Amino acid sequence: MRSHSRRKFLKGVGASLGASLLFSPFYDSIANAAPGKKPKRLLIFFTMGTAPSIWKPKSVSGETPTFSESTSPLEEVKEHIVMLDGLPSGSPSNNHGSADGLTGMGYYSNGPYGLISVDQYIVEKLKGSGLSTPIPSLLLGAAVEGGKTGFYKGTNLSPIGSPTSAYSTVFTGFTPSNNQGNNDNSAAEALLKRRRSVLDNLTKEVTSLKGNLGKEQQYKLDLHLESIRQLEQRLSNTMTPGGGGGGGTGACSVPGTPTGDMSNGLKANLLHLDIIVGAFACDITRVASIQWGSDQMMNANLSEIGLSGEEHNGMIHTGAPAHLDLIKLEKWLHQQFVGVIKKLKATPEADGSGTLLDNTLVAWCRDMGDAPNHTQNEMKFVLASGNGGYLKTAPGGRFIKSGERHERVLLSLCDAMGVTDFSGFGDPTLGSKSPLPGIAAT
Repeated sequence: MRSHSRRKFLKGVGASLGASLLFSPFYDSIANAAPGKKPKRLLIFFTMGTAPSIWKPKSVSGETPTFSESTSPLEEVKEHIVMLDGLPSGSPSNNHGSADGLTGMGYYSNGPYGLISVDQYIVEKLKGSGLSTPIPSLLLGAAVEGGKTGFYKGTNLSPIGSPTSAYSTVFTGFTPSNNQGNNDNSAAEALLKRRRSVLDNLTKEVTSLKGNLGKEQQYKLDLHLESIRQLEQRLSNTMTPGGGGGGGTGACSVPGTPTGDMSNGLKANLLHLDIIVGAFACDITRVASIQWGSDQMMNANLSEIGLSGEEHNGMIHTGAPAHLDLIKLEKWLHQQFVGVIKKLKATPEADGSGTLLDNTLVAWCRDMGDAPNHTQNEMKFVLASGNGGYLKTAPGGRFIKSGERHERVLLSLCDAMGVTDFSGFGDPTLGSKSPLPGIAAT
């Protein structure tokens, strides 16, 4: 096949693809969730630091931890868990570490984005790649006055504190695409049929020209044909003819309006977690953070576990070395961390293939490593992902101690979201500007 004929062919394919881009909103909604290209999501669970003595495993065999009392709830989901410890920070300041936890360098960050937290950095990069969701990111957290979790260009972002306000922000005006209450699908089914027809014609056209190509071009064409087949499969799962819409066995389920006592910040955050899971399920956002208290205070009034007091001065800086109250609080927080992992695992993807957890990285991050001593060395993380997810996991969980900078874990969060350009984040002088080795599955 002469070169000008190849160019003509490629232009023909381009024209066909150009025509198919008339359906770009459709492609945006389904191609991003096609096999091999599932929506990637990040949930950051952010708290103060803790006392290392109560957090560290009782023992470690190889990489398999025996959890401490405070981390014991992780036993229930250990096959999804990677614990990281020992990572020093690059920030020389004390400042309770608050800005440092998610920025990598704290107030000393001086890249083109200024002081920016990893969640907002990821959002900026996703926007630049053309990926958008109705809400670019969520930052939620009750009773968090003075907290310093999210940053964008040096500005400390304020979380939405009220679950009622968060619910309204996320779900007002949103109608699930699989609303089972609507049985009039004639228009949607007609559109579905037209879209299938476009894909069928495109497949025939491209296949008919395949024999005239060289091996390399045939390989590229095979990849394109596979993407068309994936789109067709997604179309088949998008709607059951005559049914109520919806995709496969999955569901976009909007949680109920928040109710209950929202004056208790910790209990209100449980409602926030339900909102985040619903927002992920409906693809309203793919990046979310939840903040537990501020870097200076978190009132922990949990009568069911016999706990009443303030975390920072009343538990972190009081009660050493036993830290009995801090153990109670940390154990409760681990239960909530496990709870959201289980909710993500119990929620199917919209196309019914796998669960939300399979395509979500949940990251428990802290503002410092050793809270009683106000040091940002020994930064600690607990990461979780599902089957075939980002993490290299093991049946008994994994515990990794590393002397690498904690910023490299934040870069792993970027990597999990498909962001591999790290320029402008954290410490510009960091020599190893790459994800932390050994935690990703591939």
